[in-house]
Amino acid sequence: MPFLRKGTYFVLLLLTTPDDTAADRVESRLRQKGADVLRFDDAQFPAHLGLSLVYTANEGLRHVLHLAGKTVPLEDITAAWDRRPRPATASEQVTEPALQNYIAKESSHFLDDVWETLDCLWLPGKRSAIHRANYKATQLKIATSLGFEIPPTLITNNSKEVLEFYRTHNGNIVSKAFHSSLVQSDSGGGGRACHVHTQPISHRAVGYINSVRYCPVIFQAYVPKQVELRITVVGEQVFAAEIHSQQNHHTRHDWRRYDLGRTLHRPHALPEQVRQLCLEFMAQLELCYGAIDMIVTPEGGYVFLEINPNGQYGWIEQLTGMPIGEAICDLLLSPRTPSPNPNMADWQGMEGANCDQ
Repeated sequence: MPFLRKGTYFVLLLLTTPDDTAADRVESRLRQKGADVLRFDDAQFPAHLGLSLVYTANEGLRHVLHLAGKTVPLEDITAAWDRRPRPATASEQVTEPALQNYIAKESSHFLDDVWETLDCLWLPGKRSAIHRANYKATQLKIATSLGFEIPPTLITNNSKEVLEFYRTHNGNIVSKAFHSSLVQSDSGGGGRACHVHTQPISHRAVGYINSVRYCPVIFQAYVPKQVELRITVVGEQVFAAEIHSQQNHHTRHDWRRYDLGRTLHRPHALPEQVRQLCLEFMAQLELCYGAIDMIVTPEGGYVFLEINPNGQYGWIEQLTGMPIGEAICDLLLSPRTPSPNPNMADWQGMEGANCDQ
């Protein structure tokens, strides 16, 4: 009996970890709606899973996944959710560290290549698109080209540039990480870890500004906040949530210093122009899912900060009641018209829907 069903059934590939509870809920909904869901954790390859890519003159390209004694043809996949990808991992039987590292890198590169060849809808997008979308400078360039307002920004490891930027803005600047906010003391993940949050540059910190030469940092002019917004885009649906971070000193400069019990979250009605800019921004990045962070100023202006292509949404859904998980299910199950780029196809039945409740 084949593992995957064909015909009118939807066959979905879910790339995530075994302990992903948000994905568990979506997977359950998808199965209730009659879809087959194939769950795959990149970190289990090649140690515990087999995957082959075959070219033949008669059949062209075929993908074969060997999972739990079953052979799965990946051509049956109708949509895929790249939810929580992890690096590939070498088998425990390989004990040489250099060889472990080589196998992990080769295997991760192979998986990226295989997923890129699957012609189906990818949420949030194909890995090549996600990789590009994670570049902060690229985000800001696209945002400004579309008409978003952004804070005055400097990305540098030059201390003289930072001092000049500091003086220009009368000391009202903040710093944040360029790529990853997580500092891990052990490359294997077993050591201590800390997070680099957005924080103001104090007069005292200026005395240590020469240390910026060791690593590039993003510096931005401080933007006064009425509220912060977490805008989750799923296909054509836009879910905007207010995060009242200014009510709590702990979250005043970065709401990611979570204090959910004392930080009000509620739905926000986006102006139509801002909503359309969000959708255009997503199209430019070739994504169908993303979490955009913005600021609403005391004067009512909307200032773009950044996008996380694989941003979390579970706490927003829980605190605001906005049906983001259901929208993800609908998108993965939505019929699409043929398109050279599956992620930019028309989502039938989804266009024009607006959930800025």
